[in-house]
Amino acid sequence: MASEDISENDEAAIRKLADILGETNLSEIEVERDGLRIRVARQLNISAAPAVAAAQPAPAAAPAPAAKPTNNDSHPGSVKSPMVGTAYLSPAPNTPQFIDIGSVVQQGQTIMIVEAMKTMNNIPAPKAGRITEILIEDGQPVEYGEPLVIIE
Repeated sequence: MASEDISENDEAAIRKLADILGETNLSEIEVERDGLRIRVARQLNISAAPAVAAAQPAPAAAPAPAAKPTNNDSHPGSVKSPMVGTAYLSPAPNTPQFIDIGSVVQQGQTIMIVEAMKTMNNIPAPKAGRITEILIEDGQPVEYGEPLVIIE
């Protein structure tokens, strides 16, 4: 889209989305309204990434799940994140998880929560079945369309 094609309303919407990114510390946000899709993303500081990785021992386990989404994107039982946010496997800290590997779930049953813009969003099972894989860790940031679990 050329800059001359952007109306003042579109420009205001883009600025508001950019403000939301700053306020919520998200890496990207996308909205679609009346046939207009706006995606605002920010670059993360590459030099800060090693400092974060060094400070937390958890990223050593992260590469294994990162390799799985490629295979699980097209899996028929893949449940994908409907939004960018932070995924939680339990309803509150120090409480049992909604699901475990091997859990049998019913269609519509809450399987996890994704927090986006300070709102907790229940993620329902799209079909009944057995949880065969949980592809994310509790408290992990997730992207739109990222596979979360596999239900077979």
